[in-house]
Amino acid sequence: MKTLMISQFLQLLGFVLLFTNSRAISRENFHRKLGNATKAPCPLNVDLLHKLITQNAHPFPLQDIATVCQYMIQGIRLLRSEYLRTTGLFSLSPDVLDACWDSYVNLVNEFIPGFDIKSTCGLKTNFMSQSCMNITTKSDFETLVSRDELQQMKGSCDQSLKNNSACNSCVDCLSRVRASYLRVSNDGNVSDCNGCPFIYAAAFSNRFGPTDIGTAKCLFRLDFSPSNKKSGDPKAVMWGIAVGCFHGFIGALVVVWFLWIWHKKWKRKKRETLAQIKEVSSGEMEISGQISTSIKFSFEEIQKATRNFSSENIIGFGGYGNVYKGMLQDGSEVALKRFKNCSAAGDQVFAHEVEVIASVRHVNLVSLRGYCIATVKRGGHQKILACELMRNGSLYDHLFQPKSKKLSWSIRQKIALGIARGLAYLHHGVQPAIIHRDIKASNVLLDEAFEAKLADFGLAKFTPEGQTHMSTRVAGTLGYVAPEYALYGQISQKIDVYSFGVVLLELLSGKKAVIEFNDENRPLLLSDWAWSQVREGRVLDVIDESMPELGPPEVREKYSLVAVLASHPVPNARPSMDQIVKILENDATIPTIPDRPFALLATF
Repeated sequence: MKTLMISQFLQLLGFVLLFTNSRAISRENFHRKLGNATKAPCPLNVDLLHKLITQNAHPFPLQDIATVCQYMIQGIRLLRSEYLRTTGLFSLSPDVLDACWDSYVNLVNEFIPGFDIKSTCGLKTNFMSQSCMNITTKSDFETLVSRDELQQMKGSCDQSLKNNSACNSCVDCLSRVRASYLRVSNDGNVSDCNGCPFIYAAAFSNRFGPTDIGTAKCLFRLDFSPSNKKSGDPKAVMWGIAVGCFHGFIGALVVVWFLWIWHKKWKRKKRETLAQIKEVSSGEMEISGQISTSIKFSFEEIQKATRNFSSENIIGFGGYGNVYKGMLQDGSEVALKRFKNCSAAGDQVFAHEVEVIASVRHVNLVSLRGYCIATVKRGGHQKILACELMRNGSLYDHLFQPKSKKLSWSIRQKIALGIARGLAYLHHGVQPAIIHRDIKASNVLLDEAFEAKLADFGLAKFTPEGQTHMSTRVAGTLGYVAPEYALYGQISQKIDVYSFGVVLLELLSGKKAVIEFNDENRPLLLSDWAWSQVREGRVLDVIDESMPELGPPEVREKYSLVAVLASHPVPNARPSMDQIVKILENDATIPTIPDRPFALLATF
């Protein structure tokens, strides 16, 4: 009986194997098909992104890895924005993440064959669904952000964002929302707080939606506009006119002769031009295919804007060179920073850094309008930045110029918060984080409403060594430089925190970062003086009592303690800029200020 049962089982097994072989399905294919059958489909409409990309003849040209990876991140954000618009959900169900990731990888590999997003960009599958502060739905976001801010988002972003000014207005508003309401988690959970307001705005604040070409370019830095083919080539038009007007050999000779004479005169006039500019080629200057977020000016345009760099147009000096006031052809005024002692060796790096800086936008950061790289016959190699003009000058001017009017307490509070928010955005709001390295009163500029804006972020590496006023061996100015950076060149976000603490002390006390030098030519630092006041229980003595409209004592005391804590010589004692913003904005507890070590060198 057992033998019969075994025989029947073997026959049945043989039948199954025979049937399987007859269908030509291998075990591997069988399992793969079974897996695909059970996997939930991806709800993201990847085809929409495919259609946008194919409108451009060269959507993914060869370029640096960082830029390509930004394309990858922003492409995912665009898809999630469209998903949010149709479903009201920020997050995807965990069971569809793999399917969505596979669909996105297939899309990328269609245009960049073999590109591995995970290993190259460090992205993980869960980035398809990352949110911020447990925001999973449209209503979660609208509950967190105030109604006034939501209305401002609508007012700033509900228009065609193809226009640069409209785009800038929208991005500034979203950056302010991110800085005010969204905080990166410190519990180790990965989040996408940086992209959250942009995903929401593209879905609901802008009437055209995330798949509009202007919206995609402005809010997600994805330029999918069709390639512009030049029509009406001057040479073709010229020859067409010649052929139409002269039907014969004689006529053609006359045209050729005329063109030859005109060409000779044009070359002679160009040689006689004072500047004699030789523009650096785009291949030498730019990262190929880089998404340009700033305008590239010619040297002739800059000359005209500054009246040939007239001394009357100089509005500032710095370690990099002079700053000129200029007026562009569209009538807008800009500040033009002209670097000195430049060489062509670092043009590609400079152009890339400028593009990175131009892409960082926040209400408390000076925006970059454009740049110029050129070789001038009588002026050498030139590197120039065009930034927005701040009509109220620098914080240094208002604090330390003899004829300046003293700032009220409310304005100083506003300036302090502006600096803190700008730095917090550089440290926690962009990836990778930007360390300013040269925070000082002269790099804090003020607009007409006394809104503080940080200047020169990302440019410390281009400052010629030894040319800043009282400069150290590293980028920075004496009195503002953190001890670990001055002594050992250690760079971290905490060096900006130290400099912020010093600027805040200047703002509160009206004293300079270096109060005086003793008989041995050793400096008395403002941070040391303020520490001594706090240690002896005289916290309010840090404040300049002669300023108009003094604020409440408890608020002044809080600001003084934050300034002394931020300028502590031990890096670990300093809070992060995000923490500082929370303390200044709200009633968050101020950490205990640790004692200072007797031997500074022993702390590192």
